[in-house]
Amino acid sequence: MAAERKTSPLVSVIIPTFNRLAFLEEAVKSVENQTSRDWELIIVDDGSNDGTIEYARATGHTLISRRHSGRPGLLRNIGIRAAKGAYVAFLDSDDLWKPEKCGKQLSFFSSHPHSVICHTREIWLRNGNIISQKGQTHKRSGRIFGDALKKCIIGPSTVMINREALIREGMFHEDIEIAEDYELWLRITTHHEVGYIDEPLVIKRGGHPDQLSEKYGHIEYFRIRALRIFLDTARISDEQRRLAEKELSRKCRIYARGCRKRGKHDEYEYYIGLAGTIENKKRLPS
Repeated sequence: MAAERKTSPLVSVIIPTFNRLAFLEEAVKSVENQTSRDWELIIVDDGSNDGTIEYARATGHTLISRRHSGRPGLLRNIGIRAAKGAYVAFLDSDDLWKPEKCGKQLSFFSSHPHSVICHTREIWLRNGNIISQKGQTHKRSGRIFGDALKKCIIGPSTVMINREALIREGMFHEDIEIAEDYELWLRITTHHEVGYIDEPLVIKRGGHPDQLSEKYGHIEYFRIRALRIFLDTARISDEQRRLAEKELSRKCRIYARGCRKRGKHDEYEYYIGLAGTIENKKRLPS
């Protein structure tokens, strides 16, 4: 059953989806089971043909459907523009929320009124098996820009964020297929401290073949592209730029080594050259 509607819900929950009907049904149910009821749910469909549209309409929640794009950032932005809540929360259609997720994050914002973003711990499942996170030692709260450069350390499904602040920061880049969240969190963490709830309030389900990370088998190429976009467009300090350029060079060298192993010699030469260009403070090629 859909939540009782209010004129201005406190939280707008956005689920982008494409041909994941079985997953989507479970994701929607996890939102409907929230102990906090002050929310609206916006399902943004990317041209599904598996019954998703019919199911979403039947739920009574807001449905926005468009032609297929394969751009998750575009879908989330469509939801953000339609949102009425003071806060926005994202849920990937293959992930699940624990019932207390929204309520605990709203309590966080109530006790931290100047914070703009809060994320939580998540349980990682791959083919039904829990993936250990014992080796994850990065900083999760406060000023985390340096750690956020290394990889995407904020899971989209764990985030609740002030909608006005998100719009001011420019939302998601709409032309990035993968790592669009990585680029946005870099922009957010350049200017804002990050709140964190050290409880596993999200279940992240991986290993199924329609995931974009499974489609390509690697993600460093996309982080390189996202990091270059960030450097070209973000308002950052000299020290933040130095750290970002250092990380970009490191990522280029990692990716170049992989290209050499796969026999992609032209790509190897390009990315090893790009790393050298960055280190020598020359103008980056387009």
